Amino acid sequence: MKKFIHVIFLCMGTIGLAQTGGEHIFPFLDLGYNARANGLGRDFISVMDDDINIGVANPAMLNSGMHNTIGFNQALLAGGINFGMVSYGRHFESIGTGSAHLRYVAYGEMDRTDVNGQKIGTFSAGDFIVGAGFGRQLNPRISVGANINFIFSQLESFNSFGVGLDVAGTYRNESERTTVTAMIRNAGYQLATYTTDDRAPLPTQALMAVSHKLEHAPFRVSIVAHHLNKWDLTYNDPNLQPTTDPLTGEEIPVPVASFGEKLARHFIVQLELLAGQTLHIRMAFDYQRRREMLVQQRPGLGGFSFGTGLNFKRFSLDYGLLIFSSAGYNNMLTLTTHLDKWKK
Repeated sequence: MKKFIHVIFLCMGTIGLAQTGGEHIFPFLDLGYNARANGLGRDFISVMDDDINIGVANPAMLNSGMHNTIGFNQALLAGGINFGMVSYGRHFESIGTGSAHLRYVAYGEMDRTDVNGQKIGTFSAGDFIVGAGFGRQLNPRISVGANINFIFSQLESFNSFGVGLDVAGTYRNESERTTVTAMIRNAGYQLATYTTDDRAPLPTQALMAVSHKLEHAPFRVSIVAHHLNKWDLTYNDPNLQPTTDPLTGEEIPVPVASFGEKLARHFIVQLELLAGQTLHIRMAFDYQRRREMLVQQRPGLGGFSFGTGLNFKRFSLDYGLLIFSSAGYNNMLTLTTHLDKWKK
C-alpha cells in the first residue's frame, strides 16, 4: 500500500501543470457517461459492487461480480446533440476482470456557411473513445486497475487522435463498509492534431475518494477530492483592475480567493439512501461546478445533482440529473444487465 501511495504522488508531481478547462484537448473525456455517477456529481469512483459502468470509471473497482455484464448509457439533450457509453465486463478466473467500452458524442448536423453567412451545405462532428481496462484483486483489501483509451475527434474535415491512460488503486477495510481510492485519469498524449502546431495536453487530473456505509442506517456518504494536481481552481479575470473608493479615495484591490474558497472547490460531497436492494436515492453537491457556472441573479440549484436507481431481477435502471446552473442541466439514463440472468 505504501508503494502504491508513493506512485500516486509521483504521478501527481509530473502532471502539476494540468488545467481544468480551456487549455487542454479532448474536453469530452470529462463528461459523465453514466447516470449513477451523474446523480452523484459525476465523479463517483469509490464504491465496489457489480456496476460495470463504475468499473469503467475506476478500473480498480473491476471485480468478478461484473462478469458478462453490459451497460447502455444515454444522455438526453436538446439541439440534436447526444452522448453516451456502451460498456462490457468479463471476469477471468485467477487473473482478474477486464472491461471494454465505447464512449461517443454526436453533435448532429450543422449548417456550413460562407464568409457572408450564406448556407452552402451541412457538415457533422463527433468524438469517440474506445477503451479497455483490467482490474485485479491483490488481496482481500487492496485492488488495482488500469484503462487505456484511444481517442478520436472529427470536427468537419479536421481530425485528431490521442491516447490516454487511467491508473487506480483501492483499499477496503475488513467490514467492507469503508472504501478509499486514488486515481490518475487521462494521462496521455495527442498523437495527431487538427492542424499543424496546435498540440495541447489532455485534461489530466488526480483524484482521491472515500466512501463509508453507516452500520445501522441505510446511508452511504462519499467525499471526492478532484484536481489534486492543481491547487488554485479559481478564475482570475485579467481585465479586472483595482478601483478607488469614492468616499475615502483609497484603492480597492482586485478580490482574490481565500484559502478556504480554494480548498472547497476541490470537493464533491455525495449521499446515497439505500432503501433495500430495490431502490437507491442519490444526491451530491459540487462547489466548484456551482462557482464556475453561477448565474448571479438566479443561482438556483447549480452544483447539485440528483438521481435514483431501480434494481430488478434481471436488470437495473438508473436516472441522473446533473444541474450546471439555472440555465442548464443534463439528464441521463442507464440500463445495466447481467447477460447470464437471461439464460433459462
